[in-house]
Amino acid sequence: MIRLLGYFFGAACVLFLGVAAAVAVYLATVTKDLPDYAVLSSYEPPVTTRVHAGNGALMAEYAKERRLFLPIQAVPDRVKAAFLSAEDKNFYQHPGIDVTGFGRAVVAYLTGGPTQGGSTITQQVAKNFLLSSEQTMERKAKEAILSFRIEQAYSKDKILELYLNEIFFGLNSYGIASAALTYFNKSVNELTIADAAYLASLPKGPANYHPFRHPEAAVTRRNWVIDRMVENGYVSQSDGAEAKKQPLGVTGRTSGPSLFASGYFAEAVRRQLIDQYGEKMLYEGGLSVRTSFDPQLQVFARKALQDGLINYDERRGFHGPIKQIDTTSDWGKALADIPALSDVPEWDLAVVLAVASDSVDIGLQPQKDGAGKIGADRQRGTIEAKNMQWAFRSATGGKTSKSPQGVLQPGDVVFVERLGGDSSTSYRLRQPPKVGGGLVAMDPKTGRVLAMVGGFSYAQSEFNRATQAMRQPGSSFKPFVYAAAMDNGYTPASVVSDDPLEIQVGNGQVWAPDNYEGEGGGANTLRFAIEHSRNRMTVRLANDLGMNVVAEYANRFGIYDKMMPVLAMSLGSGETTVLRMVSAYSVIANGGKQIKPTLIDRIQDRYGKTIFKHEERVCEACNASDWQNQEEPNVVDNRETVLDPMTSYQITSMMQGVIQRGTAAGKVQLGERDVAGKTGTTNDEKDAWFVGFTPDLVAGLYIGFDSPSTLGRGGTGSSLSAPVFNEFMQAAVKDTPVSKFVIPAGMNLIPIDRKTGMAATQGDPNTIIEAFKPGTGPADSYSVIGMDNTMAPEEILKTSPQANQAVQSGAGGLY
Repeated sequence: MIRLLGYFFGAACVLFLGVAAAVAVYLATVTKDLPDYAVLSSYEPPVTTRVHAGNGALMAEYAKERRLFLPIQAVPDRVKAAFLSAEDKNFYQHPGIDVTGFGRAVVAYLTGGPTQGGSTITQQVAKNFLLSSEQTMERKAKEAILSFRIEQAYSKDKILELYLNEIFFGLNSYGIASAALTYFNKSVNELTIADAAYLASLPKGPANYHPFRHPEAAVTRRNWVIDRMVENGYVSQSDGAEAKKQPLGVTGRTSGPSLFASGYFAEAVRRQLIDQYGEKMLYEGGLSVRTSFDPQLQVFARKALQDGLINYDERRGFHGPIKQIDTTSDWGKALADIPALSDVPEWDLAVVLAVASDSVDIGLQPQKDGAGKIGADRQRGTIEAKNMQWAFRSATGGKTSKSPQGVLQPGDVVFVERLGGDSSTSYRLRQPPKVGGGLVAMDPKTGRVLAMVGGFSYAQSEFNRATQAMRQPGSSFKPFVYAAAMDNGYTPASVVSDDPLEIQVGNGQVWAPDNYEGEGGGANTLRFAIEHSRNRMTVRLANDLGMNVVAEYANRFGIYDKMMPVLAMSLGSGETTVLRMVSAYSVIANGGKQIKPTLIDRIQDRYGKTIFKHEERVCEACNASDWQNQEEPNVVDNRETVLDPMTSYQITSMMQGVIQRGTAAGKVQLGERDVAGKTGTTNDEKDAWFVGFTPDLVAGLYIGFDSPSTLGRGGTGSSLSAPVFNEFMQAAVKDTPVSKFVIPAGMNLIPIDRKTGMAATQGDPNTIIEAFKPGTGPADSYSVIGMDNTMAPEEILKTSPQANQAVQSGAGGLY
């Protein structure tokens, strides 16, 4: 018996040594190519880039994996408790693996059962960060070895931090911070016991516990986690029972811009970030971007441009319904599938149910829930004939109708806007305008873009007409021709001929520029020329000045990259953008200082380090640690001066005249506040412009079709764009202090005759106060640019009927 026992013992020892040797060889093979767990110390996961408005409000997020990194110290204990209870209650006690669970997985594998997944949080960190997700025994062995090593190298809190920031929660959300925002629109600190328990239930299978597709399973799993929290002593029985009574409460926060009407601005910022840093940094780098976006001004700008586009479009009639659907069955299902304009919440989609001579019965588009289902409720409303009278005229060439019966029919899908409060059933017929346009508002002192509207609706068209559309600025370019002249010896009182002219342009062709509607003739001052937008006078001035000079100024102001020095360009026949025009006007508004238009104030990396800032001025004395009777710090403005400050004021004063008595007279009304601006209309009335400014705000816009075609009779900057500028500015400056344009020191204000540009006599009713630089003033003799000679005063009566008329009417300075 002893010999037999010895035999068995020896055999067992041999077997043990053999198994041990086999295990050693297997482990050596497995560990030979194990990944380096030291990379966890430099863990930098893909993190969401967040874009904020100037006031700090979140505007947009960009990420391939929506994740916000959160240090473990910022995770509340109740949130930690929920995950430990759901995933690994012994996390703070075990050495990296749950021996019982690991043994169970080994037995299941050896007996031919299914390969079981990892159990501890440490194992999941090893798998998620360092290994594949394949369900094999080799991967389990590697996972166990790595888990032991990770536990030896890192603290439990560090491992839990890695886990909570890496795991996938569904809905393209990674990490606990992002999940809290995605599911509940809350920060992690705001999560309740029920919220934390539901999030802790998701890592096992987000699709299995989808809050909208599988709400019952989601609640059941959440309540199981709450029970484990009570069982483990993290939550009291009463608190647990109360948490289980709570509804799931998922809000389903979207990933789009969260600030109203910010679509065009946010997309422009996104494009700039890609150009500056690349797509990888944008979608994975966790940048924090503070923009110049002003949410309130954006709302004003959006409404003003939309009103202008809608007013123009409705005056031209009804384009017809969006679509036709069957109303004999459940029309709500078909209507719900038609995309509405998500960024025009004032409008609803509706289907025509019945048409009478005095009204139209409509059914409103039902809303879908988070699972894409629509309810059984069907809301209805009415469009009275007076609220769709604009549509009686067809924009497609059809006959004019006298009632709704000639416009709509059952099954027509249209846009409507509710009139009155939320309980009202009265609606107005609407249609998205076919005409487009863009608007930009900017701080002239800094170049910060405060508002940007790239069209009627970003949901309708993402093409940004404020930054991407290349359009002819027309007469809105003229101030820069006159600025070049003021800088080169001319004055606002210089006189130019407005008579018809012909210019040989080569190949026997003749260019005969004309004024709008052919008005004009005679001679007038440069002030009159810009106020009334005289083309012939501008061409003569540019010819006298030299187009090389005009082109140099246009390039200096950033309107064009390289302007062709041809006379037609003096009338704004080149192509540029609204943003460039507004930037150029800002130089005039700020006294001639060069500016760099910007959408972004500052960019910080994921660690909070500033990697870009728009403000380039330096103030070393601003950071003094204490007060020692030193001088107050002074921020030196070291920006380049691209226009004489006195020239800036002269052009500003002349553009004030555009609004007071010129092409925009009566269109812009800001009370006692100083405002200057210029209209612009291109050939065949294809684009209508207005760009203007107060001392503190510049705004500009154009209205025109995307495929340039005539806007029709009266489609001018004066009639279409100036009212939009006025509506925006009235809202924008309403609650701001009244400001005035500053007259540069040394500038002389002299009364002159507005017709001849010569000094006015006392009591002359045709007098205007004009600004002259030192060393300049009204001419002593009547000289007309575009005429062959300079005439003495006594010769005017003989050779110029216009000058004769000016003299007879009391033009001063002649005698």
